[in-house]
Amino acid sequence: QVQLVESGGGLVQPGGSLRLSCVASGSIFSINAMGWYRQAPGKQRELVAAISRGGRTNYADSTKGRFTISRDGAMKTTWLQMNMLKPEDTAVYLCAADRSIGLVAAGTDAYHYWGQGTQVTVSS
Repeated sequence: QVQLVESGGGLVQPGGSLRLSCVASGSIFSINAMGWYRQAPGKQRELVAAISRGGRTNYADSTKGRFTISRDGAMKTTWLQMNMLKPEDTAVYLCAADRSIGLVAAGTDAYHYWGQGTQVTVSS
């Protein structure tokens, strides 16, 4: 079992930055892929970014060049640095983890473990 806890969300003005963190506990040795997803009201959950234990990354087109995903070597903590935030980035951001490394490149949300989410609101 793996437990995930996100933090770092909040209210930020357009053009601002936030850094989200996701801390994993439990059987972290089994984690080979971690991802950040987001879900806005009335919309489907979508990929933000994902990273493998080996450091391979995948970004949604909408976040490429503005967001950066990183992790520590043990896959205990994953960070999402978000710059140049836009109102359309407003959503609940969720951390996900799985043993399947293929989920990083696939970009699907078929992760086994999910956090509760942290709200990000971009508004003036």
